[in-house]
Amino acid sequence: MERRQFIEMVAVGAVSVGTPAWAQNSVWPDKAIKFILSQPAGSGPDNVARLLGDRLGTALGQPVVIDNKPGGQNVIGAQAAARSAPDGYTFYFATTAALITNTLLFKQLAYDVQKDFVPVAFIARSPFAILVDANSPIQSIDDLIAKSKASNGQFSIGNEGPRTFSGMIARLFNARSKAAANLVPYANVGVGSQNLMGGHVDALVADLASTAQLAKQGKLRVIATTAAKRVPGWENVPALSEKLGVFDMVGWFAIVAPRGTPAQAITKLNREVNVLLADKELSGRIASIGPLTDATMSEEDVRKFLLAELARWTEVTKEIGVLPE
Repeated sequence: MERRQFIEMVAVGAVSVGTPAWAQNSVWPDKAIKFILSQPAGSGPDNVARLLGDRLGTALGQPVVIDNKPGGQNVIGAQAAARSAPDGYTFYFATTAALITNTLLFKQLAYDVQKDFVPVAFIARSPFAILVDANSPIQSIDDLIAKSKASNGQFSIGNEGPRTFSGMIARLFNARSKAAANLVPYANVGVGSQNLMGGHVDALVADLASTAQLAKQGKLRVIATTAAKRVPGWENVPALSEKLGVFDMVGWFAIVAPRGTPAQAITKLNREVNVLLADKELSGRIASIGPLTDATMSEEDVRKFLLAELARWTEVTKEIGVLPE
């Protein structure tokens, strides 16, 4: 998808119009709401979606059902969401990869962000981290870089593949730190974490939401985070920006809807999500998983945020030399 087309989507093309009959006679919601996810049950995004969905169900008086459709680098879930009926009862709990980086990495996708989705609400930012096994002699990012440079090409960093969020973070880290590490792809964070603990790789780039529990259990050690500043709750862990200068590579979660979804449903869901995320108890529980809730966003704010992210990631892909395939 061309950048111009994406801009049209977020700037002028993201208006959803419901039928007059729906607007005048229907009370939304009057049945269960479904959130489609591209990640498996138990993953970081799934944990956040279920926590938020439970609270939303109470607030809206209807259950929120989580429908996991993992695989295909977010394509399976995104395609399913795009093809869903735009009736106000199916939404896509999307990630940066699904809405931004996939559009820059693939010449052809089974879904079209511009044509298929409209923004609804922003949920949270999801910092990534560089981790090592708890028993590793590597205690800091300086140790990791030094060991990698001295290893004659034997040092390895696991990630989810060259065309994934963690893979691109790993490549950017390699390029800016001159670490010269081998980047080893894994099918998912769970497999990568197990291989890290098994000694098959020296380090791992992964999202905190998926690895926080292993770190808190003392099985993994977080040696750096990828946010611009130190992450709340992980203040003892330096940000990569402290070593490499400007480095702000965090994922995020946002809710989008199939194009054509009634505007009333989008507006009400945006409002209810923002009310819930302003609750300190809920935002604290989400932060305990890993992601950080931010200032609540209107639908227009979400559109502007997507524009800014597209511009930023366009430059990143150029820097690390990743071209669409």
